[in-house]
Amino acid sequence: MFSPVFPDMGAMRILVDRLASSPTAFVFESEPPWLRSAIQSRPGSPGLVAKPFRFAFRAHRMGEAVCIEGDMRGGVELECGRCLARYRHELEEPFRLVLEPAGNRSPADPEAAETLARDGMCLGEEFETGWYRGSEIQLSGLAREVVALSLPVNPLCSEDCPGLCPICGADRKLENCGCEVSRPRSPFAVLAKLKTRAKSKNHERGTG
Repeated sequence: MFSPVFPDMGAMRILVDRLASSPTAFVFESEPPWLRSAIQSRPGSPGLVAKPFRFAFRAHRMGEAVCIEGDMRGGVELECGRCLARYRHELEEPFRLVLEPAGNRSPADPEAAETLARDGMCLGEEFETGWYRGSEIQLSGLAREVVALSLPVNPLCSEDCPGLCPICGADRKLENCGCEVSRPRSPFAVLAKLKTRAKSKNHERGTG
């Protein structure tokens, strides 16, 4: 079945009344305004989108419940937690969510209640469950959660990255500083080199 691509993720919504028991396919692809702030909230991230985000999923009715399942793909530029180098990180995260009708019930959590009123849905304590109300479900909140789950807690440019020398601050991927043999007299040498490196990076980014 052909799935149209919606370029505006602000329109990432589904109409409950149009869903049937057989799945309907949806594809949304863009860089929504909230994406940069969502990425910047994680450690080691300059908040740069390196590849457009694409949400492809299917939605169908299960009695009164709505089932949504699919995957998210995208790419961001992160900062390695060991060597501080920026690198491109590919993201891929599957998701599945079953929304039950909220009826007259209101979530005890004020934030969840506000989200339900604003988006027509809110997530439960577990990511896989939630509630919906009304005939239209806005999925931008779900998209935020999926992106947040896909971002690494400790970004690494490679699993075997040797990182920076703890003595002089040299990038051990690029040079052998020899600090294991000859240690500098000043214990603050590494701080001075890291400060110089940070100034150089800020200059490259145009923020220094």
